[in-house]
Amino acid sequence: MRVEIKVPEVGESIQEAILAEWLKNDGERIEKDEPVFVIETDKVTLEVPASESGTLEILVAAGETVAIGAVVGKIDTSGAAAEKKPDGGEAAAEPSEKAGAGDVDEPPARDPESKPPKDGADERAAPVVPPSVRRMAAEHGIDLSRVEGTGRKGQVTKEDVVLHLKSGQEDDKDTDAVAEAGTEKQPPGHDKAQEETTRKRMSPIRRTIASRLLAAKQNTAMLTTFNEIDMGRVKSIREEFKDAFFKRHGVRLGFMSFFVKAAVSALQEFPVVNAEIDGDDMVYHHYYHVGIAIGSEKGLVVPVLRHADRLSFAQVESRIVEFADKVKNNRLALSDLEGGTFSITNGGIYGSLMSTPILNMPQSAILGMHKIEDRPVAVDGQVVIRPMMYVALSYDHRIVDGKDAVTFLRRIKEFIENPERMILEI
Repeated sequence: MRVEIKVPEVGESIQEAILAEWLKNDGERIEKDEPVFVIETDKVTLEVPASESGTLEILVAAGETVAIGAVVGKIDTSGAAAEKKPDGGEAAAEPSEKAGAGDVDEPPARDPESKPPKDGADERAAPVVPPSVRRMAAEHGIDLSRVEGTGRKGQVTKEDVVLHLKSGQEDDKDTDAVAEAGTEKQPPGHDKAQEETTRKRMSPIRRTIASRLLAAKQNTAMLTTFNEIDMGRVKSIREEFKDAFFKRHGVRLGFMSFFVKAAVSALQEFPVVNAEIDGDDMVYHHYYHVGIAIGSEKGLVVPVLRHADRLSFAQVESRIVEFADKVKNNRLALSDLEGGTFSITNGGIYGSLMSTPILNMPQSAILGMHKIEDRPVAVDGQVVIRPMMYVALSYDHRIVDGKDAVTFLRRIKEFIENPERMILEI
């Protein structure tokens, strides 16, 4: 029996995704609940597990855009790999031991329009590609053996063909002529290899990040106010209780939990900072969903600590560790990113001394933390060395007045410099 592998739903507003990578090869044995492939949407990257154990049959190549609910593969639950039929059946056979070194079995021939490149190149030398990519290459007269694949195990994708077209390499004669002409015009000692470039298509997540950041700059009256915080008291508490905290809760006590609790206390005093604009209305949130910015290889994501006012220091630290693990292993769900009312980003972990964070729309404010650095400061008329951190609050001036923003940030400073005030609520 063959069980269909479908692209799962990841949110009501998402209709399609990119099949980014197959984690298993065609014909390989997979186990139930084992990750099989990775999909990318404009919000999340997600590993999809197998629903059954059996032998994998891949129907859609990595790099293709697929609709939600589309069948991208099958699982042969009988446990035996199906052999390729003489009449061109569905399953692909294992390569014969007698085959030549360059022989590679073609993927399932499901597209009747699929045909070899026009230039008649030896099909055995061409990379293994899906019918849609072969059709595109044939239309433009491209020799696929000359296209460098960026998919899994060097598989050629549509994006690779497009980049090949833009590079102007599809015509051997024209390419050679341009190369020769270019060589004659170069000055002595010119090394063309030093001027090579790489063009890479933006991922859905990166495109969304770019559009949202641009929208935040264009559609808000964003302004930033700065302050500095003496981190001495928090560092002292952290050093004193870190071992006992870890022993009891199983997570390390970090600085972020202090800032989350301080931000929640300040938001309760200044509800306008926790509000947002919706058309001609101002919407005040009577709950505190704090987004924590986490960097990843694919871009910045902001998972949300829901009802942060109800979380203890240990719960905040545990949730952040869980989010970081999800981001690392592509398990972050769309629900983890939705509903935030305020955000915090920490550029200090990368060494940033000061920066201007950009609003995470439709939120009206975002707090930026930075590197802790020993600096000389005046305390009681004396110059002393203290561990100082610059903090920044970017806010939408359409809804948050400068007085509220400055006072809000000053309250965070007071809470961090005297953490006992958060406990005593003073």
